[in-house]
Amino acid sequence: MWRSVLFAGLLALSLQPASAQEGRIQRGQTFAQVHCAQCHAIGRFGDSPLAEAPPFRELGKKYPVETLAEAFAEGITTGHPTMPEFQLDVAQINDLLAYLQSVQR
Repeated sequence: MWRSVLFAGLLALSLQPASAQEGRIQRGQTFAQVHCAQCHAIGRFGDSPLAEAPPFRELGKKYPVETLAEAFAEGITTGHPTMPEFQLDVAQINDLLAYLQSVQR
C-alpha cells in the first residue's frame, strides 16, 4: 500500500511545474541542513564534517537517487556507523529527493 502511495507521490513530483520543484528543493535543503549537515556535506562543494559520511553530491555514484525513496520511507538503518535512524513521510521524501537530485555531480 505505502509503495503505491510513494510511487504516486514520485509521479506527481515529476509532473510539477518548475516553481513547485524549486519549493521542494528548498524544503529538501532545509531538511538536510537541520538533520544531515552535522555529518554530511550537503552542498555541491566541501568535505563532510564526519569523514565516513558521504557527501550528498556523490550519493548518485553509489545509488540511483530516486531509489532512495523506499529507504527513506522504511527508515534508514544503514549508512555510516554513527548515522541515526530516520523515517520520513512522503512529502519529506519528495523534498529530500528533489534536493539530492539537484546537487548530484
